[in-house]
Amino acid sequence: MWTVAEAQAVLDLRREYPRWGKDKLVVLLGRKGLRFSTSTVGRILGDLKRRGVLVETPSTANRKVRRKRMRGRPWARRKPRFWPIRRPGDLVQLDTKEIRPERGVVLKHFSARDMVSRWDVIEVHERATSLAAAHFLDTLLSRMPFRVAALQVDGGSEFAAEFETACQQRGLPLFVLPPRSPKLNGQVERSHRTHHEEFYQVIPDRWSVASLNPQLRRWEHIYNTVRPHQALGYRTPLEFLNQRKSHSRKVECH
Repeated sequence: MWTVAEAQAVLDLRREYPRWGKDKLVVLLGRKGLRFSTSTVGRILGDLKRRGVLVETPSTANRKVRRKRMRGRPWARRKPRFWPIRRPGDLVQLDTKEIRPERGVVLKHFSARDMVSRWDVIEVHERATSLAAAHFLDTLLSRMPFRVAALQVDGGSEFAAEFETACQQRGLPLFVLPPRSPKLNGQVERSHRTHHEEFYQVIPDRWSVASLNPQLRRWEHIYNTVRPHQALGYRTPLEFLNQRKSHSRKVECH
């Protein structure tokens, strides 16, 4: 392992020479009397990045690739490799699903799921347009019981245009997944099945948007405050958040 002072020495050099690799840093550290192997310097850098202490900007080459991939998306970008996901709200996944409850009825279900607390916000619209997604953005920001730090979406057109502009106006980072990578949005993808099986298949008796959204609001409340979640140790998202707050207060008191 390494000491705090040694990690700080690596951090200082990386910040001073952000484009120099591990081999060059080993030489510079040696000049300071610090003897490290290249692999150890790599592990120190990795640890600094994971903890959010070292945030590196992409190289010029990477920026060119990113601009090419995200052409026409003035605000959206790929998620940084070391984006921290430790607290509720650090990253909220969004997705849409087509609902066909009966012949001739086609609706668009919007879901948002916080990756840490599993808190869900859901709403149905007649169409999956960017304007509908922008309205859903207002809904999720008002219903999430914590500050949302960033959003993650797939490349669907509903998450461009008006939706992207709404994110930009709020200064809300918007990360777009690479093509053909639904597993990276796995939590919200999994939520579709739950809401379909536990709400759409058993509760509604009328299929208009005006009728469904109040019912979805009640189901959302049950989902977040009553339904035990296996991923949370059979706690509800609300219980998870309350226990987290209680623990934080105890730590502060000590």
